[in-house]
Amino acid sequence: MEKRKQKEAEIQNKIRNKEFEENIANYPHLVSNRKFYSITRKSINFLYDYLLNRFKGKKILDYGCGDGGTAVFLAKNGVEVTGIDISEVRIQNSKELAEKEGVSDKTSFLLMDAEKTTFPDNFFDGIICTGVLHHLDIRMALKEMKRILKLEGSIICIEPRAYNPIFQLYRKLTPHLRTEWESEHILTKKDIELAGEYFGNTEKRFFHLKSLLAVPFRNTFLFKPLLWFLEKIDSIILEIPGFQWWAWQIIFILSKPKK
Repeated sequence: MEKRKQKEAEIQNKIRNKEFEENIANYPHLVSNRKFYSITRKSINFLYDYLLNRFKGKKILDYGCGDGGTAVFLAKNGVEVTGIDISEVRIQNSKELAEKEGVSDKTSFLLMDAEKTTFPDNFFDGIICTGVLHHLDIRMALKEMKRILKLEGSIICIEPRAYNPIFQLYRKLTPHLRTEWESEHILTKKDIELAGEYFGNTEKRFFHLKSLLAVPFRNTFLFKPLLWFLEKIDSIILEIPGFQWWAWQIIFILSKPKK
């Protein structure tokens, strides 16, 4: 395995094993980024609505499945899901979650290199790729997903963006949370435009700019009303091209693979 991939597997194995999670209070410096996900309901709702409307009854790949949460959600809603990940700990976590939730017969989790999968051509009806591409060689990943996706299929991706100055500063101040490769490959506009070489259609949605201001209030009574208000502001300003690329996250949907 390439060195960059070994480092990625090592860090994921370290922060996702049961012992770590059970003693998480002892490692605040390794989980400080999790607080930002308290404000992601807009992007998560968009993702899950798309998945249920588009993928029910289909054969889907969770490309970098993590701990299996999305795969198990889909399996509970009539989707046949295969999950792959480079971390053996996360694959084991996924299997255990599927067993716990009673969907082991509807899911399959495999330890696999996402840039070099062993699936046949034109195999999946759809692919989910949440927070994964910046861990990979994006050209290799796009090429591989195009290969294994059916002609009528689609891919939905969620990725952090490289342009928000607050997040860029935070990334520089917390190098211990990610590999050097990850830090240097947060997606840019050029990376997303690269998808046009492999797919005939790209749809984009932008999420979380002003709503990030609610993070410090996540454990107070002000959080819900403040988040609601800031989401309303985001719904307006993130329609403006000049502001869109400052958003923390982008969801983009790829379809019409160029075979």
